[in-house]
Amino acid sequence: MRTIIESTFISLDGVIGDPHEWGMPYWDEDHQGYATQLMDRADALLLGRETYEAFAEAWPQRSGDPYSDKINAMPKHVASRTLTEATWNATLLPDDVAGAVRDLRAQEGGAILKFGTGELDRTLLAEGLLDELHLWVFPVIVGRGDRLMDGLVDTTHLHLRDTAVMPNGIVVHVLAPTGSDERAGQA
Repeated sequence: MRTIIESTFISLDGVIGDPHEWGMPYWDEDHQGYATQLMDRADALLLGRETYEAFAEAWPQRSGDPYSDKINAMPKHVASRTLTEATWNATLLPDDVAGAVRDLRAQEGGAILKFGTGELDRTLLAEGLLDELHLWVFPVIVGRGDRLMDGLVDTTHLHLRDTAVMPNGIVVHVLAPTGSDERAGQA
């Protein structure tokens, strides 16, 4: 069984919106190394509509390095109620997103990497489909913006699997929903 790994950037005050505005000073070799390790585990992406649209606008213009080439080449699975078509090697998931993601997880292959935090997370958490959350905590206070899972989920307990501390101050918490270790053991 494949695993679903979410990778999310967050400020110290819980902001996830517009990380390209506040996170760029921290995007260095250590940051890139960790991101590359995550990407190396994956062979597909799972994205919500907003993240898909932002990525589809930015990433196809990048190429010539292993990370950009891989993210552009890998299949993307997009959850959206409003899109009627997708480009950039993407497939729209059917209305039964949980069922479609369950089917993707049952396939052979590497991990499915999910970027962006939003309404799709409600479904993944409620259905027990999120295996790992890599929460990149940046040493910055943003002050305003979209906050992590604000209003999307009820109280959800996670447990810490690992941490990675980078010299630039980013701390990545690798968290898992309760019960995910049992699912991971079945893989």
